[in-house]
Parts: sequence; C-alpha cells; structure tokens
Amino acid sequence: MRDRLKEILLTKAGLTEEKVQDALKIECETGQTLDHVLVSKGFLDESQVLEFLSEFLGIEVRPDLGGIKVPDDFIHKVPVQFARTHNLIALDRHNGAVSVATCRPLNVQPMDDLAALLSTDIDPILAPRQEITNLINRAYRHKADGVDDALGDIEEEDIIGLAAEVEESEDLLDVANKAPIIKLVNMLLFQSLKLRASDIHLQPFPERLQVRMRIDGILYDMESIPKRAQEAITSRVKVMGKMDIAERRLPQDGRASIRIGDGDVDVRISTIPVHNGERIVMRILDKTAKVYHLDEIGLDKDNLATVRRYFHYSHGMIFVTGPTGSGKTTTLYAALTEINSSEKNILTIEDPIEYNLEGVSQVQVNTKKGLTFAAGLRSFLRQDPDIMMVGEVRDHETSDIAIRAALTGHLVLSTVHTNDSASTVTRLLDIGVEPYLVSSSLLVVIAQRLVRTICPSCKEQITPEGDHLFWLQDLKVSPDQFPGGKIYIGKGCDDCFHSGFQGRTAIYEVLPMDAQIQEQIVNRDSATEIKRGALQRGLRTLRMAGVDKVLSGETTPDEVLRVTQLDVS
Repeated sequence: MRDRLKEILLTKAGLTEEKVQDALKIECETGQTLDHVLVSKGFLDESQVLEFLSEFLGIEVRPDLGGIKVPDDFIHKVPVQFARTHNLIALDRHNGAVSVATCRPLNVQPMDDLAALLSTDIDPILAPRQEITNLINRAYRHKADGVDDALGDIEEEDIIGLAAEVEESEDLLDVANKAPIIKLVNMLLFQSLKLRASDIHLQPFPERLQVRMRIDGILYDMESIPKRAQEAITSRVKVMGKMDIAERRLPQDGRASIRIGDGDVDVRISTIPVHNGERIVMRILDKTAKVYHLDEIGLDKDNLATVRRYFHYSHGMIFVTGPTGSGKTTTLYAALTEINSSEKNILTIEDPIEYNLEGVSQVQVNTKKGLTFAAGLRSFLRQDPDIMMVGEVRDHETSDIAIRAALTGHLVLSTVHTNDSASTVTRLLDIGVEPYLVSSSLLVVIAQRLVRTICPSCKEQITPEGDHLFWLQDLKVSPDQFPGGKIYIGKGCDDCFHSGFQGRTAIYEVLPMDAQIQEQIVNRDSATEIKRGALQRGLRTLRMAGVDKVLSGETTPDEVLRVTQLDVS
C-alpha cells in the first residue's frame, strides 16, 4: 500500500522523489497524517490533496456542499465542538449508513468516535475544509450553543464577585471547567462566529441585558440575559479586553485574541456609559475566514477584466470606496491575493489587520506610539516596495505621500469613504492634493456596496404587485424583463431568521481615469459633471449593477434600493 501511495504522489500529484520521502519521514517522526503534512509543508494545496486521496482511497470528492440539509439526529447527537474541531459533518443517510464529509480522511480516530456517537456506520466523503465549516455553521445556527445552559448555571455567588485570569489567547471551545459567566461570554462569541456576525452588542435595559448581533449588515435581537448578570458579564468582557473594570463613567476601548479550535479570532471591544449601565460592542475579526479571489466577490465579466488589468499595473494609485462595512478591505485582499508572488515585495499598513496574507508584510497602525498611516507609508518607501496598501486615506498628509509614491514607480492601493466613484476624485482635491498630482497618478476608482442575497432555502418566484411594482419602477425596470414576468424573493425561513436573505454579494461601479476625466480633474470640475460625462461614455453605476443582480435572481429590488442612491442622469 505504501508503494502505491508513493506511486500516486509521484505520477498523479507531480511531486518529486525528494518531497515524497520528506513528507513520509515527517509523517513517521511527528505522527501527523500524510494529508496534513502535504498541506502544511506547502507540497500540495488542499484541492490537490483531496484529488490524490480520492484516487488512493476510492472516495468521492464533493467540492461544493451548498444546499445540503444535515440530518437532524446528527445535530442533536453530535456536539458542535466535536464537529468543528474535527471538521466532520453528516450529508445524508443511505442504506442505514451516514455519509460524512471530511477533509482529513487519514485521521481515523474522530471517525470512529463519530460512529460510536451515532451508533451507525460511516461513509466518508471528501470535501474542502471551508465548505465543511460553512455547512457546520448553517446546520448548528439555531442550536442553543450552551447559552441557555450557561444562563441556567449562573448563581448569585457567581455574580457577586468575578475573579478571572485571562490567557493570552483563550480557546472558546474549552468551556468544560469554566465558571458560568465565563462560559456564557465564550458561548456568545462562539454563537456569533457560527452565525457569521460581524458585531455583538450588549445593550442594557432597565430589566435585562439584550444581546444583539449584526449579521449580513442587519442587527438581530438574540438572547435576553437577566439584569442580575449584567455587572458580571460587563466585568468579564472588560477583563478580556484588558480594560479598567472599576471605571464605569468613561468610554473605554480594548482588544482580545481568542482561539476557536486551531483558528485565531480578534475581538475589538468598546464600552460607553449609558443610562442603565454600560453598553458594549464587540467587533469580531475572524482570521480563519476565507480570503476571496477577484472572481468570487461579485464583479461582472467586464468589470472583472477592467480591475484585473489595473491591479497588474506596475505603478499608480487605485482607490476602493464605499461606506464602513461595504467590503472594501475584502476587495483589496482579493486583489493582493491575485497579484502576490515571490517576485513582488508587498507591504500593507492597516487598522486593524483583518486577515493574515501569506507572503505579505502587514503592519498594524499604532497611533499611541506614533505609527500612523502616513508614518508607516514613509517607512515603506525605504523598504524597496513594489506594491503598498494603505488601510485608509483620510487626511492631506497620507494622501500626499500615497500619491507621490504612486508617481515614483509604486502601485498603491487604498480605501476612502465617499458615496460613489466620481466623489473620490473631488474628495482628494478637497483635502488639499494638487489636481495635477491626482490626474497623473490615479488609475481607477472602484465604488462598491454589499447587497444581501436571497436565501436559497426559501427562494421563490412571485408576480410583482404593490410595493414590489413600486420598487421596480424606482429602479426603472419593468416586470417584462423577467422570465415569465416573475421576480425572485425569499419568503423567510428558520435558516435566514425569516428575513428572506442569507449571505451577501457586492455590486461595483468601476471608473477608469481616461483623458477626459484627467482634464476635468485639472479644471476642478464637480463630481456630478465627472459622473455625467462618464455615464455618456458607458459607466455602469452601482444601481445599474444592482439591477443586474435583481434580473439574475441574486437579490431583490428593495435590497438594491436600500444600499444605492439615485443615479445622476
């Protein structure tokens, strides 16, 4: 069997004899499974390992697990910690056995434990780790996560005093021996990760502490925690963020690093004093989340070709613009992932660093120590960079350094907060950058918004009437443009909190700096004039991009109206 294994790795996987021997040696010395060694050493990527294992073991590979309904008995019998730690999730039942997706089939012990938990035979199916994680999140999203249990365990003596030593990076899954208050906070954080929440709000009311979570940009009310637990929970969160638990009259900021299995999550914590106590918001930055590629973020064919061309330029300035939470950083990370190579020196300065990019030198802003965007950019210029990313341009100093760097042979990527692409040009002029610098350095401006996508579990077609007709008229679309005159909506189900939406995609407005716009910049024309001219030359606005998503059945008319403003005619 070992000879066949070597043969497949040499002939089908394309590895050299030296790498195969090295991998097998590490497997013997460390006890790690061979598939884990091949990925961790960078000999093969995950998809190649799955293909190789499929041929070696004769197991089917399913690259996409979307739309699968996990059997209820799996959710009830198997703890979510077990499923997530071992990356195992049931797909269906067939002939008395349960088909289970795994990305580590050579690690047989968890599969044996799972068979014992389910009291049945297991048929393994190979699938990418990210697909398994997403399906686990969807399957367990409505399970109590231990929050209700933790609330039930809270006794008065737990609330009177709180003594907690915080590890540098605490594992959320390690709750077995924790005090009830600590367990409760950990479970809230764990639940937020499963639901893909970006923020957790702890809002005090006269009679309760209300937990709210922002999912896909919308706030949802979750658990209500008894008022008696409020002080202890507030103190616990402050201890996690290394904040002053005795100070209750001033706003405070802190941060914590937590682990979930083998992944790291950063939590930014903010507290402010309000009438009924202290209001806490925790921003969740899941560093284990997938880093997308340019062809996965919602760009249509023409815009994808345009931005790809500009991201491969050797020098110049590229701006991505939109309000907070519109996916600007995700777009820039997707671009960096595509253009990253061993021949290029890429440096970023961010606040905060949201994902870790392999091969990219990332710097965290630290204003207390004097490390601002501008100071970091100056230092970067002495680091022989090819490509630089600045988290945000918000003042004259930063924009001036960034644009001068773009003029001296560097590709500079950054974000700015403006309503649309044309407004970005006038914003740079407003903060004091000379027009000739802007016109000669700026390559393209990409404006974007995030729209929620229709939930696949409750998606249905309807004939538009009432509000839906009004929304279509507002978008200048007629029902005749849809197949059969029917539009898609989500009627609402348990999977989507009865909102009709699940997940998000981006809509884009891509404005290249052509000769006419460069002339308008030098003449200090208004954003309206710049956009009007661009529309005549074929610019597709955010709203037009949103209409395309409605016509393709990805989102709804009211969702596009929610995130876009009236286009200039």
